[in-house]
Amino acid sequence: MAGAIIIYESKYGNTRLVAEKIAEGMRQVSGVEVEVRELKEINPGGLSEFDAIVIGSPNHMGNATRSIRKFIDGLAKFSFEGKLAAVFDTCIGKDFEKAVKKMEKQVGEKAPSLSLAAPGLSVRVEGMKGPIIEGELPRCQEFGIAIGNRLKV
Repeated sequence: MAGAIIIYESKYGNTRLVAEKIAEGMRQVSGVEVEVRELKEINPGGLSEFDAIVIGSPNHMGNATRSIRKFIDGLAKFSFEGKLAAVFDTCIGKDFEKAVKKMEKQVGEKAPSLSLAAPGLSVRVEGMKGPIIEGELPRCQEFGIAIGNRLKV
């Protein structure tokens, strides 16, 4: 059984909803177990038990939140040889995909032993408090399926 964890930070619930939809997609792949946890619940030392680590953040002016960036920096202390990673963000307006690309780069620099399971996912949200734009949630499930399939390889 392959195990994955989805770690997120969410102020208004949009990023949490995306995390849950990604988990739904991953669970559609047989043999994949997924946990969804808020960043504040995570002990980074326990992450090595998972085969994949998925990290999500709201997009704050083209970046992940400070807490998510600090968390990714902390991954440098651990070895993740043979493990997978993926990132996602929720975004309003013109900064679409900026935070997710920065998160991918940061993961590659801080935890180079992690392999990207799929290109990062940026999900459009209508306003600070949401809702998520219609048609975006199915993309989240597809993203989860793609990660789940990579775990099966």
